[in-house]
Amino acid sequence: MARRGGAGDRGDGPLRRPTLDLGCGPGRLTVALTRAWLTTLGVDVSAWAVASTRSRGAVAIQADLFDPLPAEGRWAHVVLLDGNIGIGGDPVALLARCRGLLRPAGTVLVEVDPPGAGAWQGLAHVVSGRVRGPLFRWARLDAGAVPDAATSAGLTVREVFRAGRRWFAELVRP
Repeated sequence: MARRGGAGDRGDGPLRRPTLDLGCGPGRLTVALTRAWLTTLGVDVSAWAVASTRSRGAVAIQADLFDPLPAEGRWAHVVLLDGNIGIGGDPVALLARCRGLLRPAGTVLVEVDPPGAGAWQGLAHVVSGRVRGPLFRWARLDAGAVPDAATSAGLTVREVFRAGRRWFAELVRP
């Protein structure tokens, strides 16, 4: 994990709480958190995404987030942004996995769809130009559906909020 010291370094204080970025992609958030002096680890199944994250100066591993990961049960924060609540096609299973990665007082920050879309689970594929990729399981969850999914995963909603046109939910252990 990336660790940086310097002015403002206070051990496990706000500048040191370890954060796990699941489905980090090319590392936009992982890099930003690392540059903000947070201990951060990006996780993605794509070798290209992990290489991109690393080339930008952050730490990332190529792994399926449902497989064993470093420091399980000790992460202060887990983030699922940019639609990553859909990974695996089952938001409850994904949130339960996130709960298992957290330390007791940890949080999960999830980006969700705006209210009104509900929840959806099914098959999706990526289209790039004229090329259609293989089908995979995916899901979507809106702000109104988060409480039920969180409860089923053993979490509770601390807050649902809007930032610009994006919606987020902060989840904690009860």
